[in-house]
Amino acid sequence: MPNSELTHADLLELKRWNTPTIYNGWEQITEHDVAVSGVNREEARDFMPHMGPMIGRAVTVRIGTRSKQAKAEADPNAYQDYLRYVAGIEGPKIAVVCDDDGAPYYGSFWGEVNSNTHRALGCVGTITDGCVRDLDEMMNAGFKALARRLCVGHGYGRVIRFGEPEEVFGTVIQTGQLVHADKHGFLAIPPEDEAQLLDASKFMDSNECKTVIPTARSANGKTTEEALASISEAIDQFRSNTRERFGRGGEFGK
Repeated sequence: MPNSELTHADLLELKRWNTPTIYNGWEQITEHDVAVSGVNREEARDFMPHMGPMIGRAVTVRIGTRSKQAKAEADPNAYQDYLRYVAGIEGPKIAVVCDDDGAPYYGSFWGEVNSNTHRALGCVGTITDGCVRDLDEMMNAGFKALARRLCVGHGYGRVIRFGEPEEVFGTVIQTGQLVHADKHGFLAIPPEDEAQLLDASKFMDSNECKTVIPTARSANGKTTEEALASISEAIDQFRSNTRERFGRGGEFGK
């Protein structure tokens, strides 16, 4: 992945906004199709919404939990090799886990032990299209989780591969890719868009706060026509500000 020169301070600032706000900035600077690229296209449930957003570099792994025979035949060193891979990527990190078995699911890679282990290696949370368990213990470890659902057991958990691109919730995530996630879902940032992301997100948030939002909130007491006229004017100003900065009209069109 290219070095975007994002500092830890930059990541902390990006973490202060929710994921939709980061999306609003990202859409102004990317050449990707924002309707289908980078965001989860299937529902990903945030089991720790009170922890707020998380941001980090993706560490990817594919796991299986169904087959006892496959567990017995698996490489006995695979898990330790995977942990070395996790440790070798600069943090903060988010573990992106593809459950190879899929629905109806047979067990969880995540629980108290793996959460604490990954936290010790610089991970702040996980995005898994499988299950999580030990929810209270995960929260106690300060480890956030977006997942498909909860479950009771770990099944016959094994590492199948790691460090490869993995598809979760309809989106392919590369190892090392910057990921921002919260209760709304997640956004995987294309590497070429990283450098401008913070400034773009700040600008778009400020643009909303200086135009459309205060205008809409001050509409009380106005006639319908007066309110519509003021909102239309604010939208025009929002669009003009965005065009001046990025050459695009933002969420109100080009």
